Amino acid sequence: MDNPINETSCSEIYLAGGCFWGLQAYIDKLYGITYTTVGYANGNTANPTYEQVCSNTTGYAETVQVKYNPSLISLNNLLSHFFKVIDPTSFERQGNDSGNQYRSGIYYTVSIDRQIIDRQITIEQQKYQKPLVTEVLPLKCYYPAEKYHQKYLEKHPGGYCHIDLTILNQDPMTKQNHNEHAANLSLDSALTTEQYCVTRQCGTEPPFLNKYWNNHAKGIYVDIVTGEPLFSSNDKFDSGTGWPSFTKPISKAAVETRHDSSHSMERIEVHSRHSENHLGHVFPDGPRESGGLRYCINSAALRFIPLEKMTEEGYGALISAII
Repeated sequence: MDNPINETSCSEIYLAGGCFWGLQAYIDKLYGITYTTVGYANGNTANPTYEQVCSNTTGYAETVQVKYNPSLISLNNLLSHFFKVIDPTSFERQGNDSGNQYRSGIYYTVSIDRQIIDRQITIEQQKYQKPLVTEVLPLKCYYPAEKYHQKYLEKHPGGYCHIDLTILNQDPMTKQNHNEHAANLSLDSALTTEQYCVTRQCGTEPPFLNKYWNNHAKGIYVDIVTGEPLFSSNDKFDSGTGWPSFTKPISKAAVETRHDSSHSMERIEVHSRHSENHLGHVFPDGPRESGGLRYCINSAALRFIPLEKMTEEGYGALISAII
């Protein structure tokens, strides 16, 4: 098990998302996580055993205690990863496991975290038609599970896991990939002053005075740093705002959203998941027939690949989504 952490430099959250074996294995791989245990949270008996929790009479949820360095991974980012591997609309069930102990939940120990959690819930709800049932409560109690449960998949790599851990293979927020991700950021030196201001300092370029706001050509828009495909011309529309506007990204996994309260405004910021570049903001005033969202994106964060050059530049597999 990991070494105990310095309480003064780390924060704590408790996450329930089905069988705790897989969730712990997933969270342990994230950069900025310093310590985890698995156990039972928010039940109504003292010192429960696994067998008692499985009886569905104790009210406990299988939970992962997470201690993390907030200067390396924010609570927003951590929760965003959590929601990637659970079904927050599933009541008392995750994967093949069903019962009260397998409900999803977020249990906090610091009251200010509730605001951050609620904002992330609002963001996640936009991705689903059904209401989210992940419970959000103060941590009432937590008891570590039996020793054989701790780091179970680390000791038994072939053991049962309801989470597809391979989704982390290309994620720059894993401990394994973080050094490679950091190396990618050396590409910052190739950015123009405006590109750097937008992507790294959360700046905003002028409306109507940017490269792609009025671009009507067929093709895809990729991350200016990594080249990851982000948006398609098929989803681009004229919003009248003077910035490139899209109804959706090519893949939801390609972008992350975060709460932004800068400039005395409450907005939802959009970042590229792999490079963490600031892209722009998403608003709920897009075309209703296309989902109602408007991804308002800075041209300076993008590079456009015309349809006729997609194969040449290695994006041939996406042509069918354009034509």
